[in-house]
Amino acid sequence: MTALTPDENKSNQYLTFTLRDEDFAIDIAKVREVLDVTTMTKIPQMPSFISGVINLRGNVVPVLDLGCRLGMDPVVPTKNTCVMIVETTIDEHVVSMGTVADSVQMVLDLQASEIEEVPRMGTNINTDFINGMGRQGEKFLVILNIDKVLSQGGEDLALCLDLNPALASDPATQAAEGATAAV
Repeated sequence: MTALTPDENKSNQYLTFTLRDEDFAIDIAKVREVLDVTTMTKIPQMPSFISGVINLRGNVVPVLDLGCRLGMDPVVPTKNTCVMIVETTIDEHVVSMGTVADSVQMVLDLQASEIEEVPRMGTNINTDFINGMGRQGEKFLVILNIDKVLSQGGEDLALCLDLNPALASDPATQAAEGATAAV
């Protein structure tokens, strides 16, 4: 039995990456681009999982250490460390955020039959941020629901969004603001 869809022939594409030697994946449709790690500006009094902000084509984009966000140790940057720019919805606003990963692996097609349900881990353990477990040979990779990973603890992320109000605007609001600014 699968977790995502009853259509056994449907193919889903996922970007696979590693966090602290563990394999993860997110829906490729959520990923806007993958960048080499660049200079990040640290913001005082931010939660430990917020690495800082970067300048992405003139926009301030908050960057989170995805491993820290999931309760792992902080990233130790290497030549493979990268920033995945993902688009997520927080409080009904579309937001671009950077997420630091130890390395990005590949885009992988997974059939629904290759995705297992999230295992039961007890009543006190929250697994809402996991969409399923993808089978890759003898190994599993954790398929994250990036929207839920990034929206948990909304107060911390609200601090990031306050850095630049345009980050928290929906596309219609951004278009209206742009039209107003052009007048």
